[in-house]
Amino acid sequence: MPQIPPESRPSVDALRADAVSFSYANGRPVFDRFSLRAKPGEFVAILGPSGCGKTTLLNLLSGFQQPQAGHIHINNAPVRPERAELGYVFQGPQLFPWLSALENVRFGLRMARQGSVAEQREKARSYLRLVGLEHAALRLPRELSGGMQQRVSLARTLALEPGVLLMDEPFAALDAISRAAMNEEILRIWAQLGQTVLFITHDIDEAVFLADRVVMLNIAPGGIHSELQIDLPRPRNNLQTRRLSAFLDYRNTLMERIASVMAQSENAIQP
Repeated sequence: MPQIPPESRPSVDALRADAVSFSYANGRPVFDRFSLRAKPGEFVAILGPSGCGKTTLLNLLSGFQQPQAGHIHINNAPVRPERAELGYVFQGPQLFPWLSALENVRFGLRMARQGSVAEQREKARSYLRLVGLEHAALRLPRELSGGMQQRVSLARTLALEPGVLLMDEPFAALDAISRAAMNEEILRIWAQLGQTVLFITHDIDEAVFLADRVVMLNIAPGGIHSELQIDLPRPRNNLQTRRLSAFLDYRNTLMERIASVMAQSENAIQP
């Protein structure tokens, strides 16, 4: 598993979107000359109300959809869905119900033909260990809780060792206790592996807890409303971090900005 000390990370942007424009098939614009940067090893949360294009943005950044104008690069090369340095964690776990947790994690390695069957299974087991599920390696998805299934999904993506990790509200369907636990878990893994993470969320507290930087989106096609650098001590944990006065200040600032975005949206649709 790669570990990248901050002092040895390259200075080039890990992910870069330049003047990207995109409209839906019906002609409705989502982004108009949108630009975004993410530094190597940075944890960026993308926050905004429904309809601002958060999931569409990840689809563009991953190469699943193509912009009508502009350019997107990962590590200074054009983005493509098959690029090994790109990983995508979806809103739901999307596991194969007939495969064990171990074989679900191994699936990507198998498709990429990385090593022998024994080597793939050993690597899959090591990533299950990383997410705390080695004991559940032989269980089928139906035998796992929602949080455990999402950990298997995360392990499957991490096993391919991407340098850039795109996460589309991966914990939204979990109960509050499981979601808080997964917030701590993803930070622990990120600190160990050092990926660049872009994390989509509707949850202001989650954004503040996780991120180095929060990017607030306007209602489409408004692009970026504002950015907020989060300077909270790491490692972070639910009991201590969420009670800090600075945490509450960041939370209140983002709540005010969301209110501003929503007010602009309401004004825009007034007759």
